[in-house]
Amino acid sequence: MIYLLLFFSFLQIGLLSFGGGYAAMPLIQDQIVTTHGWLSMAEFTDLITISQMTPGPIAINSATFVGIKIAGVGGALVATLGCILPSCILVTFIARLYLKYRTVATLQGVLISLRPAVVAMIASAGVSILVTAFWGTGAVTLSGINVVMAVIFLIAFVLLRTGKVNPIFVMLLAGVLKLAAYWLGW
Repeated sequence: MIYLLLFFSFLQIGLLSFGGGYAAMPLIQDQIVTTHGWLSMAEFTDLITISQMTPGPIAINSATFVGIKIAGVGGALVATLGCILPSCILVTFIARLYLKYRTVATLQGVLISLRPAVVAMIASAGVSILVTAFWGTGAVTLSGINVVMAVIFLIAFVLLRTGKVNPIFVMLLAGVLKLAAYWLGW
């Protein structure tokens, strides 16, 4: 039964995650944290971090991780299949339609109108992760902010926005800064 639940949960994510991995994060969060309770919000944040550090799309990495955690290797295979199946079918179908009708103005209008929704989904996921990183599961108050995490965020943000710093270096630096803060007792 758990295999069917994993398959259909990630089938929904794969079917409805327009805009890529970041846009899928609210859907993944809803399925694995809110609906089924397979992971806590802190574990979900860790999942997104791990999914970012490993090669491949976030949704597929998430499906594999959750599947392994819930039902072992079989669960990982079923969840991953559920996640990729809609994309394989939809991309094949849409590619044929797009090649046939790509010059139609209505199609271009639909594609343009989807952009703000995708940006909103990405922003929603980002804010959820930011709140969890800064405040954990506690109340969102100025006194409850995790100062170390806020400083690491600001350093990473400045490095990524102002310079031509490699994102891999920024991730490694963030990890080193957090380890240093831990060892110093912050």
